[in-house]
Amino acid sequence: MRTSKRYIPIEPSVIEEARRMDLLTYLQRFEPMNLVRVPATRNVYCTKEHDSLKISNGKWYWWSKGFGGVSALDYLMKVKDIPFVEAIERLTGSIREVPLPIYPVKEPPPKQLLLPPKNKDNDKVIQYLLDRGIDKQIISDCIVNGLIYESANYYNVVFIGKSEQGKAKYAACRSIFGSDFKRDVTGSDKKYSFRLVSETPCQKLHLFESAIDLLSYATLLKIQGSDYKQENLLSLSGVYQPQKELSESKVPIALAGFLKDNPQIKSIILHLDNDKAGRLISEVLKIKLKNDYEIVDEPPPMGKDFNDFLLSKLGIEQKKATYEKGVR
Repeated sequence: MRTSKRYIPIEPSVIEEARRMDLLTYLQRFEPMNLVRVPATRNVYCTKEHDSLKISNGKWYWWSKGFGGVSALDYLMKVKDIPFVEAIERLTGSIREVPLPIYPVKEPPPKQLLLPPKNKDNDKVIQYLLDRGIDKQIISDCIVNGLIYESANYYNVVFIGKSEQGKAKYAACRSIFGSDFKRDVTGSDKKYSFRLVSETPCQKLHLFESAIDLLSYATLLKIQGSDYKQENLLSLSGVYQPQKELSESKVPIALAGFLKDNPQIKSIILHLDNDKAGRLISEVLKIKLKNDYEIVDEPPPMGKDFNDFLLSKLGIEQKKATYEKGVR
């Protein structure tokens, strides 16, 4: 039975050389003990193995099987069941491989982040974020650092995620007028979702579902007299439905990317929502990361998310009703 071997490209001249050898020549040269002259004939031969395989006039035919051929190569492959490459090597003593062409590997083109044009000012976005309870100075810091702006035409709030080198890699547009519109900008790399990175070495990472919750927590830190600039705050830009078997779920790409780029992180504080999706993802992360990090689960003390909690603390719950279908 033929054995499967890798494909070997052979020089055409070597194949042609093998095909030129007839079966009689092959048997005389390589298997003389297997060659038998048929009695009462001058130029007809057979083999000891197969007396019905007749060779004459440069051809051969195996009468009992009903097929034949011309070359020794045909014989080796059809009668001996020898693979093509082995048969070539037996007839010529060499297979002289043709070198395969080397094609350059084409790298996929880098994602091009198609940021929406900026409005002439950020007044509507600033007012929207103030109405959501976000601290005015925090809003200003984010605008100055190129992390938030107001888009032209639709006046959406645009949240920017940057690489360690400060280049915009991710952007999310969210309506400020109460509609359901929210989407990631074309070309966004979710590995670099919206985040505020500590200005000093910090081994803790605070995790949120949305940019608004992240900014709400930063505001709460300021209210408590803490400096949010000394903390790592990361938004997942939404959560996914985990696998039925939680341990088989993946770590969100934004979190996996941040942890890879920041090996100093030792503790992860989960501030995900008080709903089914938020609680499930919190359980997933506790299972997936418990062996490498200290995991602390700190959902909002009240309300669905940290913006709910902030608005309640500030006594402006009614403000959110105007926008409750907008930015998350």
